[in-house]
Amino acid sequence: MSGLEFIKAVFEGRLPPPPIAATMDFTGAEAEEGRVVFVGEPREFHYNPIGVVHGGFAMTLLDSALGCAVQTTLAQGEGYTSLETSVNFVRPITSETGLVRCEASILHRGGRIATAEGKVIAEKTGKLLAHGTTTCLIFRP
Repeated sequence: MSGLEFIKAVFEGRLPPPPIAATMDFTGAEAEEGRVVFVGEPREFHYNPIGVVHGGFAMTLLDSALGCAVQTTLAQGEGYTSLETSVNFVRPITSETGLVRCEASILHRGGRIATAEGKVIAEKTGKLLAHGTTTCLIFRP
């Protein structure tokens, strides 16, 4: 399968989701070449000791969406790995935030390097919660 075919099969339930999606309670919602969307609802089990959702929730959503955006551009037999990911937190996330949407899209897809950017947005307010970028290495077996 191509990278896009694989991601669509996971998002549509024809292939099992990765364990991290169950652990963090998020799911893939949309996929097209160079773009993916994940959704999740922050809950109390995501909280850190200071009483807000741990930054790892937004970071994991972004890392997953950014990587999958890159994966949608891969031909059959190609793979990728993250070289660098950067995340900026804009607003705190709590269980009252409600459903969040993480959208990621490709900025550059070369022969060996791909970059992508993404945003985590509160569905009910439309406010930006976090944003980030990644650089990935593309490889062929």
